[in-house]
Amino acid sequence: MTTDTIGSTLKKARERKAMSLAEVSRVTRIPVLTIESIEHDRFDDLPGEVFVRGFLKSFAQAVGLQGEEIVARYTSSRRIVLVTPLPTATAVEPVRTDRRRFGVAIAFVLLLILFTLALSIVLKPRGHDMPSELSQATSVTASYLG
Repeated sequence: MTTDTIGSTLKKARERKAMSLAEVSRVTRIPVLTIESIEHDRFDDLPGEVFVRGFLKSFAQAVGLQGEEIVARYTSSRRIVLVTPLPTATAVEPVRTDRRRFGVAIAFVLLLILFTLALSIVLKPRGHDMPSELSQATSVTASYLG
């Protein structure tokens, strides 16, 4: 049995294939910093266990190793217990409905303002808002006609 760590195993396989970190990153679409963390066995610096397993599998396949075997070694070395989360109580739901209600209230107020504005434009009295020069001119022409 090998005494190499997972990271050193992957690094040696990468070097045997003469691949740079950038090449592995391009092939696997794993960021270079993440690959460096894996090669130095800094798994706690990586996002979550699901991501780590995917990264390990992709990295292993890219350098010619069995992805499932590397993931199995990782799992046994970490002693990870997979727990299925229980459904949460509806404590999260009221926040969503409150936000939704708040959004509906804002939309309603905006529609009310727009409706009032449109109604004031339509029902605006015509002719009473003429400038004083024009209103005098119309009264003078009315007296000439009459």
